[in-house]
Amino acid sequence: MNSKTHHAMTRRGFLAATMVGAAALSVPLGSTAKAGGAATAPATSAIRPFSFHASNADLVNLRSRILATKWPERETVEDASQGVNLATMKKLADYWAHHHDWSKTETGLNLWPNFITEIDGLDIHFIHVRSKHANALPVIITHGWPGSIIEQLKIIGPLTNPTAHGGTETDAFDVVIPSLPGYGFSGKPTATGWDPQRIARAWVELMRRLGYARYVAQGGDWGNAVTEQMALLKPAGLIGIHTNMPATIPDEIAKTLPDGPAPDGLPADELYAWKQLSFFYKHGLGYAQEMANRPQTLYALTDSPIGLAAWMLDHDDRSRDLITRVFDGAHEGLTRDDILDNITLYWLTNTAVSSARLYWESKLAFFQPKGIELPVGVSAFPDEIYTAPESWTRKAYPNLVHYNRLPKGGHFAAWEQPRLLTEELRATFHTLR
Repeated sequence: MNSKTHHAMTRRGFLAATMVGAAALSVPLGSTAKAGGAATAPATSAIRPFSFHASNADLVNLRSRILATKWPERETVEDASQGVNLATMKKLADYWAHHHDWSKTETGLNLWPNFITEIDGLDIHFIHVRSKHANALPVIITHGWPGSIIEQLKIIGPLTNPTAHGGTETDAFDVVIPSLPGYGFSGKPTATGWDPQRIARAWVELMRRLGYARYVAQGGDWGNAVTEQMALLKPAGLIGIHTNMPATIPDEIAKTLPDGPAPDGLPADELYAWKQLSFFYKHGLGYAQEMANRPQTLYALTDSPIGLAAWMLDHDDRSRDLITRVFDGAHEGLTRDDILDNITLYWLTNTAVSSARLYWESKLAFFQPKGIELPVGVSAFPDEIYTAPESWTRKAYPNLVHYNRLPKGGHFAAWEQPRLLTEELRATFHTLR
């Protein structure tokens, strides 16, 4: 990548995005996430209970659109080098139209305490589950793209009720899981400016509003970007962070990407990470370039459920390969229903384009170390976009309190490997309690 290309990418946030990138209240989506997410009442710090119920008409329309898909011809190669294979998408479409049950997912979501509160003029949705154990440590966990709060549902129980999931009372967390602006049940910004830094400030306000004077934060993908920005703010109360997608690439390594050659004498783990990054920069950035430069052009994603699904599946090669195996019948960390739960949430909330704008908004160099001084825990999963070597990680986070290279798992750690990620959070924050 020459300096001219680097400048062009950074100018519109492409480098940032791609180098990744009360009583029960039932509220219809239209009334909780109106254009811009602005509350109909004057600005308030009130926290309102929330639940979601998709209309039967919307579900019938979704199924009819899936069945009416206009399919292209099969790819002309025997691998996935041209994108998500036709056979995979047809298996996904068949299961989505005939077997997937959104009502089951919706019921599960509504069993958790869901809330909406207005912050900085925007409605922010979040799940908030308090542990029954005294002295539980509050944690705010942020999802990424193409994820959602669906990513973290499997870790709520183990974190809040550790004694039922192989832990002790001293492992207990209160859990806060917000939906990013423009994603899921949060409001959709109607003006520019909702970048990771602004979201970080909103998350700090959310934790203050919930009454937490001492807490930790966790995230991957955009969740890492927001969590790191929280750490840079050093708000009163934030005592440490954990990430499963850290920003650790040294400048001397970044200069050789994507075309190389790799620097001489790299240890095996650093060379492995270099090769992962080189491949991703060459082959995995098409979706991110479009979202970073022209998110509004993605009208097809709001009109075609299969178009939306294919776009989301092609986030990175290893996640796509995992999902392909799942629809071929393999038993993996994710199930077919897991995958379609997440895609259906995007569809029903019509957030394909509004979520993509975060790539346009961000000007961060995603994997560049940010100079974080707070205690940090890092979990390096082998099938992440890159598996951060311990040597790079210690340079990037001088106050590293935990590092572990995991045997299994990829980009959606909480979703794919909830037990492992739960253990990682317990280990990271044990000494900070």
